[in-house]
Amino acid sequence: MESGTIISHLLIYLPRLFINSSLMEKNGDNVEHHRLPGYETECLTDYLLEFIRNKKKNDATSPPFFAVLSVQPPHNPSEAPSEYMERHTPDKLHMRPNVPDVPRIQEKARKDLAVAYAQIENLDWNIGRIRSTLEEVGLDEDTVILFFSDHGDMHGSHGQFHKTSPWEESLRIPFIVGEPSTLSNDTSKRVGYLINHVDIAPTNLGLCNLGLPEWMRGYDYSDVCRGDIPTHTAPDSAFLQSVIPTMHDHSIDRPWRGVITNDGWKYIALEHQPWLLFNLNEDPFELVNLAHNTAFKIERKRLQDRLERWINETGDTLALPEIEQ
Repeated sequence: MESGTIISHLLIYLPRLFINSSLMEKNGDNVEHHRLPGYETECLTDYLLEFIRNKKKNDATSPPFFAVLSVQPPHNPSEAPSEYMERHTPDKLHMRPNVPDVPRIQEKARKDLAVAYAQIENLDWNIGRIRSTLEEVGLDEDTVILFFSDHGDMHGSHGQFHKTSPWEESLRIPFIVGEPSTLSNDTSKRVGYLINHVDIAPTNLGLCNLGLPEWMRGYDYSDVCRGDIPTHTAPDSAFLQSVIPTMHDHSIDRPWRGVITNDGWKYIALEHQPWLLFNLNEDPFELVNLAHNTAFKIERKRLQDRLERWINETGDTLALPEIEQ
């Protein structure tokens, strides 16, 4: 493949609801509702497989494609095909050590997590179907697969459920790039970079060998994905925001901002108030909050200063606490 060639690109993005784009008029109005005949992940994958099979390798009339599979599971409502549900029993699950041993929390967490595991297993099976189909039609060595989500789920950790919380279970999401061996200079590995959501579009364009618009914000990690040395200095941290609380059950009902740094620290602030401070290197389950421990006031000041820069650079507004070192 020559340098500059646009490759086929497949995004697997979860969770989102499905609208059949073929039913939408050009102006975006009058979208017809489309009822899926079965379980969402499997039905949407069927549509994608049909699309892939209609592609022909090296066919001049079939240019490189950019396809998106956007499914909702793993997500509530808590449903999954029965054959997957049967393999995950709530009482037999091994819970994270930060899930409190409180009966009502344990009961809900185990029930919800069992369904989530069934949904994840089903999703994994469908991704296998996609990869097999790409190989079947001869497109496996010309297609990049990017797998990511928009949020996690607390599933009982710290007594919390669902999303919009600043703990790791809610914040950390998969961001997996599968590049063909013909395009990558490195073997599979996990790299220690933090990704902000504005980095996803530039990275996608970089993987497609396309230039970035001057107005586009964010960092292009496509060099990192290929195993190359980054051509620019990557961000030293990720900026975290909950601007308007959702007010759903088990959510945080106040706005907050935060930062996670490449050296393993996390700091979260409410308006006028430090809230959370964790050293994720020694405390990955966030059991020890250092935000009000005077022994860590230097780290707290360093992280708040970095958070303040993120707020100023992005045009955000939040009244941070006054902190002295």
